[in-house]
Amino acid sequence: MVGIDSIIIMLIVGAVAGWLAGQIVRGFGFGLLWNIVIGIVGAFIGVWLFTQLGFVPFAGFVGSIVNATIGAVILLAREGEGAGKRR
Repeated sequence: MVGIDSIIIMLIVGAVAGWLAGQIVRGFGFGLLWNIVIGIVGAFIGVWLFTQLGFVPFAGFVGSIVNATIGAVILLAREGEGAGKRR
């Protein structure tokens, strides 16, 4: 079972990674809730991508932010690419 401290850390990592990804891709964040969602989804993408490429994902608190930020940037870049095709 996941403890409350793990949930709080996950939310903090998601918020920071989502905000960083927003800054990198668009130059602004998306608000606290969307930053958390983008960061958490990005964490799954980042860790999956690293393992598929044969790399060991970064460890620790800062490593989790790095993994999530890389995944979130990829997520936002793909979303932006798709939005460009719809216009």
